[in-house]
Amino acid sequence: MKVTVVTRSGRELFKGGVELHDSATVADLQEEIYKRTKKFYPSRQRLTLPIQPGSKERPAVLHSKKSLKDYCDGNCNTLTVVFKDLGPQVSYRTLFFWEYLGPLIIYPIFYYFPVYKFFGYEGERVIHPVQTYACYYWCLHYFKRIMETFFVHRFSHATSPLSNVFRNCAYYWTFGAYIAYYVNHPLYTPVGELQWKIGFGFGLLCQLANFYC
Repeated sequence: MKVTVVTRSGRELFKGGVELHDSATVADLQEEIYKRTKKFYPSRQRLTLPIQPGSKERPAVLHSKKSLKDYCDGNCNTLTVVFKDLGPQVSYRTLFFWEYLGPLIIYPIFYYFPVYKFFGYEGERVIHPVQTYACYYWCLHYFKRIMETFFVHRFSHATSPLSNVFRNCAYYWTFGAYIAYYVNHPLYTPVGELQWKIGFGFGLLCQLANFYC
C-alpha cells in the first residue's frame, strides 16, 4: 500500500510517499519516516488522520501497534497521514531522575556545608535535632522516588519533550533550595520535641503506606 505523509500545512514530508507491505503497522511507517528523514525518530513523531478543513473534531491519533489497514477508509491501497514533529524527546525515567536528583543533592549541601557565610552569617551554627531528622526524611523521600522511577513506575507514554526536563528541574531544584535554605538556617527556631517526633513518625507512616498504594 502507498502512504502519503504530509505536514499540517499540507506539504508532503517527502515526495512520492512510501510503499509498504499490506500488513505494515504504524510502527513500520514511523521507522520508514525516520529512515527517510534521518531526524524524526519514532518517539518524536505524532501521526494523525487528516480532518476536513473547518472541522472542530480532534484528529484521530495513529497507534504504533495497530495495522495501517485499520485506518483505511474504503480504499486499502492508499492512505494519507498527517505528521507532526514533537521535538526532541527523552524517556520519562530520564526526566524523573534529573528532577529528583537535584533536591536530593541540594538539600544536604545546606545542611552539611557552611553555605550561610555567603549570605552574611559568620557565627557558629547550631544544628537542632529536628533539622537533622528533616534532612534524613528529605533524602529518604527523594531516594525512594528515584528507586521507584527505575523499578516500580510504568509509564503510559514512552517519552516526554526535552523541554520538560528544564521546566521540571527548575521547579524541583529551585523549591528544594528554597526549603533547604530556611529549614537549615542558623536563625531557625525549632518546634517542640514532641511535635516534630509526631510529625516525623507520621511522615514515615505515609512513606510505608505508599508501598501499599
